[in-house]
Amino acid sequence: MSDANSRSIVSNQDGLHDKLDEIVNKHLTAQFKKPIAAHTQTAFDQVNEEVQAFTGPLILDSCCGVGESTANLAKRHPDALVIGIDKSSHRLDKHEVEYKQTDSGHYILVQADLNDFWRLAVAANWQPTHHYLLYPNPWPKAKHIQRRWHGAAIFPFIVKLGGRLEVRSNWDIYVKEFAHALYLAGQETQVELYESEEAITPFERKYWASGQQSHRLVIDLD
Repeated sequence: MSDANSRSIVSNQDGLHDKLDEIVNKHLTAQFKKPIAAHTQTAFDQVNEEVQAFTGPLILDSCCGVGESTANLAKRHPDALVIGIDKSSHRLDKHEVEYKQTDSGHYILVQADLNDFWRLAVAANWQPTHHYLLYPNPWPKAKHIQRRWHGAAIFPFIVKLGGRLEVRSNWDIYVKEFAHALYLAGQETQVELYESEEAITPFERKYWASGQQSHRLVIDLD
């Protein structure tokens, strides 16, 4: 498939999900007690050693896919340690072949489940200066609302991680729902169109080549 024919999001939702408030408020007041998976604990412990030893800014690139965005963010923030996290080893394995950048920046790629990784990062008192969520899986069917990060039980931990959070999607409803969930958590932000001369993820490049727009929110959670 060429870069220029990425399909648009198709959803049976034409606005915010009608259960969004109920779901988010439930997660904001409940305790998330799911046990941490052993493989994510191991991966986190290894990375945490580097994080604790590092004295510069910490940046998270969650759902980093093949890690092209992670490498690009490291280039833009040469004084920072950038950590890209994705659950798919298949996607991460492509990085060395196609996307690795060695000219500047310091970054690490980690295979882990973010439902566990974010909780471990909060418990370890990580304080990222920036947290990027670039084009997460939109789960556009209404019945999958709780698979979207803002509708998931882990959502309060995204807020607790703090830093400058940036969420981008080619589906405006995803970002609008995320902004509304943040509002329910006491954090107010706006959704805007995002344009740039340079795409920093393969999805971003593909969407723009197909004439699709990017929507984003940026908020300082500290």
